[in-house]
Amino acid sequence: MTATARTLPSGPAAAPPVAEVIDLHVAAPSPPAAAAPTRAPLLARVDWRGVWEALVKTVAGPCLGFALLILVWQLVSNAIPEIPTPAVTGKAALALFSDPFYDNGPNDQGIGWNLLSSLRRVAIGFGLAALVGIPAGFIIGRFAAVSAVVSPLISLLRPVSPLAWLPLGLLLFKAANLAAIWAIFICSIWPMIINTAVGVTRVPQDYMNVARVLKLSEWKVMTRVLLPAVLPYMLTGVRLSISTAWLVIVAAEMLTGGVGIGFWLWDEWNNLKVEHIVIAIFVIGIVGLVLEAVLTQLVKRFTYAD
Repeated sequence: MTATARTLPSGPAAAPPVAEVIDLHVAAPSPPAAAAPTRAPLLARVDWRGVWEALVKTVAGPCLGFALLILVWQLVSNAIPEIPTPAVTGKAALALFSDPFYDNGPNDQGIGWNLLSSLRRVAIGFGLAALVGIPAGFIIGRFAAVSAVVSPLISLLRPVSPLAWLPLGLLLFKAANLAAIWAIFICSIWPMIINTAVGVTRVPQDYMNVARVLKLSEWKVMTRVLLPAVLPYMLTGVRLSISTAWLVIVAAEMLTGGVGIGFWLWDEWNNLKVEHIVIAIFVIGIVGLVLEAVLTQLVKRFTYAD
């Protein structure tokens, strides 16, 4: 639009004509300023579905399973009076763990001392198996000729029940404690040998070619090339071995006697304290679960994506 002018009427006392300019241009409206980005509230950004699923998996699921176990246990104890109820077993556990480290002689010790004795045997037998089995697995996996000789022997001896080795241990060592350690050693060594050997055979050939080009010694090949690549396999064998070792020690101590959780369980059976037998079962399961969880986390720590 354009500006127009109009002349005001003049009179005797009027001022000289003044042209009044009226600007009819209309200023265009300025575009609205962009709204600043707003952040959603913290609660709105939380993935509540994921939180709920994690909560069900880690808390609600185990609690529901444990409640179901207690319910079945109560029903069975109602049907079979010889089996103590969960309430009776709980009271016995409180009394038992109020003084777990009492010592009234070699045949009357608290459950804490018996548990520590079993763990000590497992640690010795398992440690010896690791010292022998892991290097043996490296050698078997590294050299095809050694593997051809040893693999049939491993296939023959590995399925033998660990308790079948116990009489041989008693014959060799003339002592129940050493025989139990021997049984743990012989049952723990096979998973470590097999898993370590399999890990060595699965090392990429490119790694070995680079080592050959660099003219690395056999020791450096073992420690600088094979060990980092084989570590996840080796730790998996260790995890399997510790579970087997803890399973075997209970049965071995039942047969050999002495101080240990297996012997304590059998002694409570002879005393007809069934509630203590149930407590021992839970203690053995909890310790095995803790050992398994620790080694599982260790395996995850040293497992890498391809």
